Amino acid sequence: MSTDDIEDNSAPLIEHLAELRNRLIKAVLAFVIAMVLCFTVAEPILDFLAGPIVDVLRGRGEDPRLIFTAPQEKFFVLIRISVVGGFALSFPVIAHQLWRFVAPGLYRSEKNAFLPFIVASPLLFLLGAAFAHYIVTPLAMSFFIGFSDAIPALAAVLTGDGLDEAAAVAENSDLRTIFLGSVRESLDLSLKFIFAFGLCFQLPVLLTLMGKAGLVSAQGLRAGRKWAIVGILTMAALVTPPDVFTQLILFCAVYSLYEVSIILVALVERKRNRELREAGLLDDEDDEADA
Repeated sequence: MSTDDIEDNSAPLIEHLAELRNRLIKAVLAFVIAMVLCFTVAEPILDFLAGPIVDVLRGRGEDPRLIFTAPQEKFFVLIRISVVGGFALSFPVIAHQLWRFVAPGLYRSEKNAFLPFIVASPLLFLLGAAFAHYIVTPLAMSFFIGFSDAIPALAAVLTGDGLDEAAAVAENSDLRTIFLGSVRESLDLSLKFIFAFGLCFQLPVLLTLMGKAGLVSAQGLRAGRKWAIVGILTMAALVTPPDVFTQLILFCAVYSLYEVSIILVALVERKRNRELREAGLLDDEDDEADA
């Protein structure tokens, strides 16, 4: 028997459905337990997520506190944190249950091919989330909150007055604006950054899998750079708040991952061509034509 055969454990449809039910029950149970555990530490998680905006407010000498405008607002914020944190905490168990259900139907070579991507995908998501939390969110919060300070400076430049005169006018104005951050809205913005960058950092995994399936090639990705730039800019405009600064950061990060994906797809193609050449299914002329 070939070492690349599917495992000999074929079962009737009812047994497959029962197996799927058991796997789903275990996954849901792990999620519920993780969500309850995260709810017990939801306040520290909220403090961690609000860290960038608190640092910006302290740097400006303002009161580093967030408010809630409805009695139930903070409770549902903590519930949302528990749901997101519970899914992140239970994801290894959920992925393991999914793998245990799918793996018996795969060839051994397919298992060996998919396993690195299953490991790389959550790591890349964590890398993107960390990039968003520690780099993008502080820069975006500083830009948004500090925008009110830019108005007097811009007025001073346009009118020819000095910055001190503009600041004095703003100080003596009857209308004063002050930032009172909402817990819900601030958390939503932070989570949008985390999910946007976490998902965009999956690009190398997606393109490399497509390269292994023969759906894309390194040559095609190189030829499509201009379309990739347009697509990444469009995606950045859709998944980030409407400020050019954050969109440019996301574009630079994702386009760098696009170039990394080209290298990974080229390595996949080189390995596949070497295996085909060893099997006598590919000659050097065909290899050069595909390069």
